[in-house]
Amino acid sequence: MLPLEGIRVLDFGRVLSAPYSTMALADLGADVVKIEHPKHGDDTRSFGPPFVDDVSTYFLSINRGKRSVALDLKKEDDILIAKKLALKADVLVENFRSGVMERLGLGAEQLMQEHSRLIYCSLTGFGRKAGAKPGYDLMMQGLSGIPSITGPVDGEPYKCGASVADLVAGMNLTQGILTALFQRERTGKGGLVDVSMMDGMLSLLTYHASAYLNAGIAPERRGNGHPSIHPFQPYRCSDGFLTICVGNNALFQSFVIALDRIDLQVDARFQTNPLRVQYRNELDEIIIPILFSKTKLEWKELFKEQGVPADIVATVPEALERALTVSHEHPNGTGSVQSLALPFCIDDFPRAAKRRAPRLGEHNLEVQEEWFSD
Repeated sequence: MLPLEGIRVLDFGRVLSAPYSTMALADLGADVVKIEHPKHGDDTRSFGPPFVDDVSTYFLSINRGKRSVALDLKKEDDILIAKKLALKADVLVENFRSGVMERLGLGAEQLMQEHSRLIYCSLTGFGRKAGAKPGYDLMMQGLSGIPSITGPVDGEPYKCGASVADLVAGMNLTQGILTALFQRERTGKGGLVDVSMMDGMLSLLTYHASAYLNAGIAPERRGNGHPSIHPFQPYRCSDGFLTICVGNNALFQSFVIALDRIDLQVDARFQTNPLRVQYRNELDEIIIPILFSKTKLEWKELFKEQGVPADIVATVPEALERALTVSHEHPNGTGSVQSLALPFCIDDFPRAAKRRAPRLGEHNLEVQEEWFSD
């Protein structure tokens, strides 16, 4: 029996953040029913290229394990079906702007009055109390301050290449849902899970925030350098980049042995990590030409011999060589498609739902027959 087997999730989530969360719930065994518009479905069905046999790879990446029910929430009959499903669900997930679900008669207070065990989950840009503000990943990244400390020292702010604001919000949503389910086991009552994309992004500042809040030190953009540890960044070798992580004094001793610069062990400027941070430019002037003299794999092997953590800066194709992927039937029945597995495991449970990503409206009758039968 999978951890969430028997848990029904009614998923009004769209695009990336909420669907990423509900896919994890499906992987853990929940029965996730995805509500989509009958004509165009989730926006991500049209995100592309690339497409695989007319199905968006973006959509495939975050919707395995779900069943699709197509409802037009501008029609009274379909709203009644949605409400009836909600009253049969354990968890309801939505990421509309604040107020949309209330206008449809599907708001948290409206449904939880009739269904006290319902766990109602809202994911918005700034939280339910902030009003109907839009919450796009790019905007959330910019407001978080993280791009201001990302990118070349003298260049413009850089966003992350992955949609981290959406994905972190999705992870926080999953965490909130699992916590609420655990609380319901104790109290017998559901609850309201309110996830803010902005709060999630700000939480990533961690030690940067602490440095400013407690010491008044605002972080600066350092390219690939670390503000508090050095050397701790990618360095250019003769054929590419190698990330080197010298996290303590013992590793620095091993690092300079691998460089064949044992004299640096007694250099007064580099005796401790705070000193190496203070004199990072002077240390880099010494080690950068040395590291450029060999290939990244040659240095990787030399550092491995000395126990220094170091590895290549991989391309996405190189990184995916070590990723755990799962294979499912294509929604159209034409071959198979792959996606990344659930990023954690519990005992020997499978790392992905058995069910493939759904065709639009594929399970309208099936879900209603099952959920309304009791």
